[in-house]
Amino acid sequence: MEKKRVRRLYIADYLITPDRLIPHGAVLCENERIIGVGGVSGFTVEREIEVCRFNRAYIAPGFLDTHIHGAGGCDCSRCMTSPCDLAAMSRILGERGVTGFFPTVVADSKELMLENIRQLVRAMRQPLPGADALAINIEGPFLNPKRAGSQPHEVLCSIDPVFAKELIDAGEGMVKIMTFAPELRDAEKLIQLLKENNVIASMGHSLANESQTRRAIDAGATHCTHLFNGMEPLHQRQVGLAGIALTDDRVTVELIIDGRHVHSRMVDLACRCKPGHRLIGISDCTMASGMPDGDYRIGPSEIRVIGGFSQNAEGKLAGTTTMLDSGWHSLMSCGHLSETRAAEAVTITPARHFGFDDRGILLPGKRADLAVFELGSNRPLFTVRRGEQIYRAENI
Repeated sequence: MEKKRVRRLYIADYLITPDRLIPHGAVLCENERIIGVGGVSGFTVEREIEVCRFNRAYIAPGFLDTHIHGAGGCDCSRCMTSPCDLAAMSRILGERGVTGFFPTVVADSKELMLENIRQLVRAMRQPLPGADALAINIEGPFLNPKRAGSQPHEVLCSIDPVFAKELIDAGEGMVKIMTFAPELRDAEKLIQLLKENNVIASMGHSLANESQTRRAIDAGATHCTHLFNGMEPLHQRQVGLAGIALTDDRVTVELIIDGRHVHSRMVDLACRCKPGHRLIGISDCTMASGMPDGDYRIGPSEIRVIGGFSQNAEGKLAGTTTMLDSGWHSLMSCGHLSETRAAEAVTITPARHFGFDDRGILLPGKRADLAVFELGSNRPLFTVRRGEQIYRAENI
C-alpha cells in the first residue's frame, strides 16, 4: 500500500543549516525527508501543506549526542541488572532537541559487559518515542588505571583482542566507537581489529606520551575521548595525548561542554586549534540527567548529584547532567565560535564522522530531523524526528 504523502512547512525567524544562517527561513518536509530549504518567500503554501510557524524562534538540525551514559533514570551500562528504560532516555533527549544518540557503556566485569551490551541491543531495536538510539559507544575496559576517572580500577584490564572482538560481536553491528589507552601493550593490534570491524578507535583515559600517541594515530586511531579529561595536562616540554590531539588534524576530538569539566580557556584553546570538522561536542550525561538531585550510578560506580553537580565518593567528576541543548552554547561563549560553527559540533560533524550522512544538516534529500528553539532563552520548543513530531513545548 502506497504511503500517504504528508507535507509540512516549518517557518522560523532563522535557520542554522548549520553551513549558514538563513533569515526568515523555512524547511519543507515530505514524510521522512527534507525537500526544500531557504527563505520563506521562496515557498508557495499549497492547500496540501501543513504550516508550522514559530515566532521568535530558530530551527537547527536535530542534535546528535555520541557520548552519553544515560538520562531520565536510564543507565546504559546496567541494562542487565536493572530495568533499561531506554524509552525514558529517548523521550527526554527528544525534549531537548536531540534526535540521535549513542548509548555509552563503561567498564565492568567481562560477563556483565557482554550481557549488558546484548540487553542494550535488544532495547535499541524496540521503537523509541523520542531520539533514535543509533549506535553503541564503549568506554573501556582497556584504560590506564592511573587515568580511570570514576571507573573502578578492578574492572579495567590490559588489551585483549579476543575480549574486544567478543564485545563487538555482542553489539551485533551496533558498536561504533571504543575508547582505549594507546600506551597499553597490543594497542596497535586493537586498532587493527577495530578498523576491520568498522569501529572507530578512540584514545582516552591515558598517560600516553608523544611517541605512543603518534604510533596509535599512524595505526589508524582517529578520535580522542573527552579531550583534556582523563589524560595528562598540557606541558611545555613533555607532549602527550592532549597536545597531539590538538595539533594533529587526523584526530577528531570530543569536548564535554557542561561548563565544569573543561575550563573556558581550554575550550577556547581547543576551538582555536581544531578545524570545525574535527570538533564534536558531547554531554557525557549520566542517568541523573533530567532527574532530581540524589544518588545514582554509572555502571559499577555509585555517584551523587547535588545541585546538578555529579561526582563519586572520592569527589571525582563522574559524568554530567547538562544535555546538549544547554551545553552547545559554551562553544560560543567560551570558544568564541560563530553560531554556525558551534552548531556544527553537535550536528553535521558527528553525523559525518560516524558515517550517518543522511542527517545533521538541513538540506533537500536529508532526513527530516530538526529542532526548534526559542530566541533569547534557547528553550527547546519543538522536535521532529523522521518527519514526525516527537516533542512540543507547552504554550506554543
